[in-house]
Amino acid sequence: MDIMSQYIQEVGWEIFFICIRILIILLLAGVAMFILKKMLHRLEHRLLRQSKILGEPPSETEKRMETITRLVRQAALIVLWVVIILTILKEIGVNIGPILASAGIVGLAVGFGAQNLVRDFISGFFFILENQVRVGDVAIVNGTGGLVEKVNFRTVVLRDLGGVVHVFPNGTVTTLSNLTNDWSAYVFDIGVAYKENTDKVIEIMTKVGSEMKQDTLLGSFMLEEPEIFGVDKFDNSAVIIKGRIKTKPIRQWQVGREFLRRIKLAFDEAGIEIPFPHQTLYFGEASKPIEVALLEKLKGKNHS
Repeated sequence: MDIMSQYIQEVGWEIFFICIRILIILLLAGVAMFILKKMLHRLEHRLLRQSKILGEPPSETEKRMETITRLVRQAALIVLWVVIILTILKEIGVNIGPILASAGIVGLAVGFGAQNLVRDFISGFFFILENQVRVGDVAIVNGTGGLVEKVNFRTVVLRDLGGVVHVFPNGTVTTLSNLTNDWSAYVFDIGVAYKENTDKVIEIMTKVGSEMKQDTLLGSFMLEEPEIFGVDKFDNSAVIIKGRIKTKPIRQWQVGREFLRRIKLAFDEAGIEIPFPHQTLYFGEASKPIEVALLEKLKGKNHS
């Protein structure tokens, strides 16, 4: 009986020490998470300082910080929790050697069987490392455009104008066009009638752009006054004048739409014609144009 009670007492103390050690492990894990949070905070400040030195817009810095810190936090927490779980298993008497060996074998098998997954992770790493796309950007991925909502190690998530969410595995991304990296631009092609003086038209367009740059709200979105490149081509029914407005990221559509609205009002005020396509119906050499045929028919009735 004494041996039994002594054994129970020893087991009780052993369980007590195991619980103490597990508690210490959890406390160290909490400290590690606190340090991780502080390191990420310092990383954000460092990125902010670098962006100020490079003259990068604050919105660009926010997008980069959000993307990088979220992914670093995600990866660090996964590693940390794996270490914590393995350490706790070792403390309660589980032999983790076979677990690690099995994990290595499983990892090797998964590596051969999940090559696409590995490719996605590697591609995602380079997306983030090279700052190709970030959360909040407007991008075109494999021909589909939308707002970037998530950039993970495995996938890029876009939401298009209709609200549809598109998920692209990073390894399948063959073309990626970022429309809001550092700055954006609204490119416009405005057609005027052939009878109009193009120098006068360009003068009016330049004036409208200068007035917009002085606007309290829109002027803050524009990086500079609109560039009017000049006559770009002779179209079927119009002379095309091309230009560009450089704006802050993702502001090009708002500025461009207002510019076109003001151009229409200015052209109407100056009497400048914005033509529309014309078509002439032709029925062959034996047939006269409709207007001529109608006139001849009316003349014949009058003579009769």
